Amino acid sequence: MTTTEPSKRPKLIILDFDGTLGDTQSIIVRTMHQTLQELNLPDCTDQQCASTIGLPLKQCFTTLMPMTDEMGDRCAEVYTRIFFQNNRPGAVPPFPHVIETLEELHRQGHTLTIASSRGRDTLLDFVKSMGLSEIITYILSANDTTLAKPHPEPVLKTLEHFSCPPEDCLVVGDMTYDILMGRRAGAKTCGVTYGNGTPADLIQAGADFLIDDFGQLPGILE
Repeated sequence: MTTTEPSKRPKLIILDFDGTLGDTQSIIVRTMHQTLQELNLPDCTDQQCASTIGLPLKQCFTTLMPMTDEMGDRCAEVYTRIFFQNNRPGAVPPFPHVIETLEELHRQGHTLTIASSRGRDTLLDFVKSMGLSEIITYILSANDTTLAKPHPEPVLKTLEHFSCPPEDCLVVGDMTYDILMGRRAGAKTCGVTYGNGTPADLIQAGADFLIDDFGQLPGILE
């Protein structure tokens, strides 16, 4: 689905990870439930937990329910420990057509990067395990920026790194935070409908394109 036409073909592609490249919803939601249970906090629905994916880790929990700043830090600590226990080999598969599509875009000369609210250690591990280390040439994690999505800092920092104007950039993500981040930086945006966000939310956020399968991404770059 295309909502606008780009003025020129983007060469720099900034990709979200969770819900866009990697199918992490199951492990994230399960780990959030276990964290709340361990800290004797009220549990939430799967949908409520999934709706926070894409935010910085501490903010995921402070968004779910009122809590002190200290409890937010404690949630993040417990979540991180449990996540590493849950993160067994194969626990986070790539979505269909992600690997081959990224390889094709790389062959076509596109610069592929990641801007994620995930911590750097697990993000690099996932990129390596998926065999994308030579294809993804620049990675920004939650540890590498001061202001998180939907603030445009991750996009602006990437644009500056490559000396790229925003009109030559496409931001791809599954949540409104990704779309708003890209728009606020002046870039084109593409929402993927198979992740954690809904098509209606992505459209409302102003996505220039929507795709139902990652393999459709090259088609909107032609």
